[in-house]
Amino acid sequence: MRDVMRWKNAAVLALAILAVGCSSNSKKELPPAELPDITEEVTLQKNWSRSVGDGQGETYNLLVPAVDGDVIYAGDVNGRVMAIDRFSGDVKWKQDLELPVSGAVGVGYGLVMVGTLKGEVVALDASSGEERWRARVNGEVLAPPANNGDVVVVQTQNDTLFGFDAATGSQRWIYENTPAVLTLRGTGSPVVTNNLVVAGLSTGKVLALDIQRGIPVWEQRVAVPQGRSELDRVVDIDGGLLLSGGNLYVVTYQGRVAALDLESGRVLWQREASSYAGVAQGFGNVYVSLANGTVEGVDERSASALWSNDALARRQLSAPEVFSSYVAVGDFEGYLHLLSQVDGHFVGRVKIDGDGLRARPLVIGDWLYAFGNGGELVGLTIR
Repeated sequence: MRDVMRWKNAAVLALAILAVGCSSNSKKELPPAELPDITEEVTLQKNWSRSVGDGQGETYNLLVPAVDGDVIYAGDVNGRVMAIDRFSGDVKWKQDLELPVSGAVGVGYGLVMVGTLKGEVVALDASSGEERWRARVNGEVLAPPANNGDVVVVQTQNDTLFGFDAATGSQRWIYENTPAVLTLRGTGSPVVTNNLVVAGLSTGKVLALDIQRGIPVWEQRVAVPQGRSELDRVVDIDGGLLLSGGNLYVVTYQGRVAALDLESGRVLWQREASSYAGVAQGFGNVYVSLANGTVEGVDERSASALWSNDALARRQLSAPEVFSSYVAVGDFEGYLHLLSQVDGHFVGRVKIDGDGLRARPLVIGDWLYAFGNGGELVGLTIR
């Protein structure tokens, strides 16, 4: 039953599980909430827009752009990778790999890295797009590879972690985990530092390895599987990990949102939550896109909810991102919503891509970048 989680269309719940051999649920699904009318307090200006191939494609992918310096890099499902001036939208280079890309893109230290459904990892030169090296792993790569300048780390769908030499692509180490019996379709990108690589697993655990040798440093369980069926016991960490200062933020599906100490894995605080998208952090608060479409602000000092906005129920939200004094989040119809960090009320909205907006918004300074499911990459500022 492994890897049989799939997504339904926009007419049903944001997250739906198709499990072979499991009984179907005859309960009628509620439709996505209609968008409420809002009083626009903030105007998002589209400064440029660029098409990046076929975007996420027809199946569920979570391809995200990444910025390095003045360049934003993005890739599509068919292996088109583009380097774009992040201020003007001008294309610097384009590379067509003609591969089924499912993990994109990771950037840093002169490399642009992607992973594929066939277990390939490709590293390109960030300045020219020329291929530097290729390597193979033992499963689908559904999240961007990560890089600290010395080691490239790749996490596969089956929770195996690989370390490759950043210069040559030769394998340095491998660390295998036993994944959950039933998992969501996806993984988060590992977090890498000079000394550690930290990954969220399908079992609801966070694992830290020595990045040079691939040996465990600490392990922390964030969520405990509960319930009678395998569906009830799914506690994947799919939204990725967020590192801010010495704190590591994580949220699981059907589990908890928590802050961990990076060096020891000690739990600093936690509260019940269910999310497949991820978290954002800013101004002493953590923001979560819950699986039911609610956006929640959590006070780090008390681990209590500051506010909760359920007006986007069942709209298949992206992970949130902090943008100026606001929280930005996308939905299945391609709208980008801005919410106040203070109380969660809507302050602005703009349509990005009619095929939906699944990828986390990317914020660099006073610029926000949104990558629509259909391949529309947009650079926005507040007017």
